[in-house]
Amino acid sequence: MSDVILKVDNLKQHFKIGPKMILKAVDGITFHVNKGEVFSLVGESGCGKTTTGRSLINLYEITDGNVYFKDELISAGSLSNKTEIKSLKSSYKEQINKLKASESSDSQDKIDALKIELNEKIRAIRKEIRSGVKANHNRDKELMKKMQMIFQDPIASLNPRMTVKEIIAEGLRIDGVKNKEVITKKVNEALNRVGLLPEHANRYPHEFSGGQRQRIGIARSLIVEPDFIIADEPISALDISIQAQVINLLNDLRDELGITILFIAHDLSVVKYFSDRVAVMYAGKIVEMGDKNEIFDNPLHPYTKSLLSAIPVPDPQYEKSKGKRMIYDPAVHDYSVDKPKMVQIKENHFIYANEQEVAQYRKILK
Repeated sequence: MSDVILKVDNLKQHFKIGPKMILKAVDGITFHVNKGEVFSLVGESGCGKTTTGRSLINLYEITDGNVYFKDELISAGSLSNKTEIKSLKSSYKEQINKLKASESSDSQDKIDALKIELNEKIRAIRKEIRSGVKANHNRDKELMKKMQMIFQDPIASLNPRMTVKEIIAEGLRIDGVKNKEVITKKVNEALNRVGLLPEHANRYPHEFSGGQRQRIGIARSLIVEPDFIIADEPISALDISIQAQVINLLNDLRDELGITILFIAHDLSVVKYFSDRVAVMYAGKIVEMGDKNEIFDNPLHPYTKSLLSAIPVPDPQYEKSKGKRMIYDPAVHDYSVDKPKMVQIKENHFIYANEQEVAQYRKILK
């Protein structure tokens, strides 16, 4: 098994929002997460961060791409396969029509050969589609419970009609644990681990503060002993002082249990403190990705620069002299002919750009 715990290849998550309208919430992103690290997805609201997290943990069936967890395929989409079949049919139809229009004596033999070739290619693609469907429907439950999620809203994500014990123990019961003593022991251990008390187990979510409710959500994710946690903006709904407590708690859990974290956030100050690597998302795509220090010290993409310029500094004089925030305008990119792609601009630093932009970025780095 490699050091990569999660590998995401060309992930797409599209939603049909009308008869002829498709929302491309996530549109072809590729990244990996190494064991033991904190990998952060950052960007403004609506950029696709949360949708990415929900797609990875299979709350959504993905539209396209592949997701591997611990070297096992856990999700596969089929959009590119279906698009390829359409493209092949169109291409071969064009070739066949040209042969029909010709007066060559062997045109029928060539047409028959093309049809056989087309059918073989389509069969191979459909086999790949079936393989993906099989992976989606036959996920290893033991493997999948090693991936858990902490949700953004600590109120909406907890059932108000269930006690804290019932909420935290739900994962154990789904896993088939029925012994009440074992359940009580594990719930109490989880509560202690996140800084709550065993007597809190019989209370209801509305009896706790926002920070305590988020700790309950963290305890729920820990109860099945995961190796990988998707933390979807776990501090955005909390006060500043409570945010620090939750981040420190996640740091402690990472050190004690060796848990890998995919941290979804828009607060870049927290990301800089907490992360090892960072991916910046805009409009469903990753536009810049790399080592934390590299991204913060040498941002290249104009959207990344815009985000970083918005980080508040607790110094009125500095803020006053700093001037206006940088505003990102997507119109600065001309992708009409020269199409962009993810390029490694230097070690541990990738950027989404076309060839002309890459040349400009390389000059900046010199």
